[in-house]
Amino acid sequence: METAVHHGRETAYRTVDTEEPGLCYVHGSGADHRLWVQQYANGGVALDLSGHGESEDIDADPGYEALSAYADDMLAVAEATNSRVLVGNSLGGAVCLHALLERETEFDALVLAGSGAKLGVLSRLRDWLETDFERAIAFLHEPDTLFHDPGALGSDTDGTSGTDGNDPIERSKATIRETGQEVTRRDFLSCHRFDVRDRLDEIEVPTLALCGEYDRLTPPEYHRYLAAGIPEADCEVLPDAAHLAMLEQPEDFDDAVARFLGRRFD
Repeated sequence: METAVHHGRETAYRTVDTEEPGLCYVHGSGADHRLWVQQYANGGVALDLSGHGESEDIDADPGYEALSAYADDMLAVAEATNSRVLVGNSLGGAVCLHALLERETEFDALVLAGSGAKLGVLSRLRDWLETDFERAIAFLHEPDTLFHDPGALGSDTDGTSGTDGNDPIERSKATIRETGQEVTRRDFLSCHRFDVRDRLDEIEVPTLALCGEYDRLTPPEYHRYLAAGIPEADCEVLPDAAHLAMLEQPEDFDDAVARFLGRRFD
């Protein structure tokens, strides 16, 4: 892992060198850079937001303050790696939108994958994140939540790591446990308080809203809303996937991103 030093802290990231500026991948709540192993292996950079993976934590209240700190992490890594395209999943999408709306930035494109302009979190999930962390983790791994069909997901899918086993569901659960209850709860509360529905027309970069057809956390209608509100945006829905389409259908996910970038820049 490499690190970017900024604002008195270090943000860890993993990158694969490419000859041209690449993509910067931003994970979602409770996750870390390993969510994107199928993507950054082909060129790009994936970071650990503060308090996740190997990055130092910050003292920030959930909501705007935490999103601002996470945006600092992302922008520092993007600058260090000359990344020109942002790809954010869920909370990571909120971080990308926050940066584009609140900071002076110059990026070429944006991919919002399993995200939205408003990211309300179910009240029972918020309660479990405070009082019963294991119940929250179990809920997130029910069908059509993080994964469409957890029981059918092949053991050769890499990405959310955290154990020595090959079961991607157990790896996903282990990663959330590693992140811990406090930081994971901060993530979800930051999502819950995020709402930029009235500012989508301020997004000036070409955008792809990309999701799995079975995603209950950020369903397809969230992405159609993004595509309708952002001036230069496309929407694509991937079959046989839920919230973590980049893990369930990595080839389809990568192809969708490549088609989008090809349409916009070739």
